[in-house]
Amino acid sequence: MLRRLHHEQPDSFAFTPENQAWAEAQMTKYPEGRQASAVIPLLWRAQEQEGWLTRKAIEYVAEMLGMQYIRALEVATFYFMFQLQPVGSVAHIQVCGTTSCMICGAEDLIAVCREKIAPNAHELSADGKFSWEEVECLGACANAPMAQIGKDYYEDLTAESFARLIDEMAAGKVPTPGPQNGRYASEPASGLTSLKDFESGRHQYNASVQRATDIGDTIKRIDGTEVPLLSPWRDRGANHQPADPAVKLNASPQEVGARAAKPKVAGNASVDKTGISKREAQAETKAKPEVKPAAEPKAAGPGKKPRTMKAPRKAGADDLKQIKGVGPKLEKLLHELGFFHFDQVAKWSEDEVQWVDQNLEGFKGRVSRDNWVEQAKLLAEGKETEFSSKVKKGGVY
Repeated sequence: MLRRLHHEQPDSFAFTPENQAWAEAQMTKYPEGRQASAVIPLLWRAQEQEGWLTRKAIEYVAEMLGMQYIRALEVATFYFMFQLQPVGSVAHIQVCGTTSCMICGAEDLIAVCREKIAPNAHELSADGKFSWEEVECLGACANAPMAQIGKDYYEDLTAESFARLIDEMAAGKVPTPGPQNGRYASEPASGLTSLKDFESGRHQYNASVQRATDIGDTIKRIDGTEVPLLSPWRDRGANHQPADPAVKLNASPQEVGARAAKPKVAGNASVDKTGISKREAQAETKAKPEVKPAAEPKAAGPGKKPRTMKAPRKAGADDLKQIKGVGPKLEKLLHELGFFHFDQVAKWSEDEVQWVDQNLEGFKGRVSRDNWVEQAKLLAEGKETEFSSKVKKGGVY
């Protein structure tokens, strides 16, 4: 199935401070130079914030992770959990249409969606509150038929109970997820036949349903304020102090958000109090990027520092993004270090490669991994690589 970005796109995107703090914490899960591994969770968080995944959000995440835009776009278009078009402001409903659910009445649920929301999947309802789609197995076969609404499962549905759920949500009521026929979990409808000792002392609802109702996030999109921001993987040493001593392991999103980088907004668009860029902002003005003077790295590191330049030659800097592994963010960092031309990179010795590898903050090891020197030698001679030819044709951002 061909998946394309929606034809109407907002002018800009920026994470809210809480989501920015969460995203930056996720990036610390991965070794230096491997931050791109966080692309799926960050794209998911962007979708939670906006409801769907916009082009500006994809580019924003790619910039954070130092990825080529096209690589992040490939992920977004490959996985069907990413919505590439606007969804209902209240809820996007995913009805399971695989065998167990189909046998138990999924077609009746789809008929309700067509009647109450829109005739076709991925269309918005007349009031813009709802959208729907049929999806593959969601793994709740014992509770068929079922649907996922937002983050939660609604199970043991009938056409009547499903229609009632939609009406309640439309009226502003917050529904309770889980089985809709009185079952606690996936035990027999007549009640437990074994493990009856566990029937007493349990919570009102089962597992994630209890959690969702406790923190009040049913059908609500995640915004980073629900629970404290935890990053236990940052622990180090016997006393379990976080890697960043300024971050408490049980810090609130607001505390961590205060330390997060100020959200970036495309095209100088204004930002409202939530940090979400306003849709009426002016379109991004394209201008020749300003080249910053070479900056000395904070730490010298091992190896030998290559010769640098304070500014590019009169003809202008080479497009270093033609080197595979160099994206917009990394090109900017190279300019700050004093590298503007292919022939500079082509002349790096092994010791110099080691120095650059250690001083590319956030991208350590990238030079060696992608063999920049050999690529740069060809480009400096006026030749092309398979990758650079794609860049010139616009096939790679």
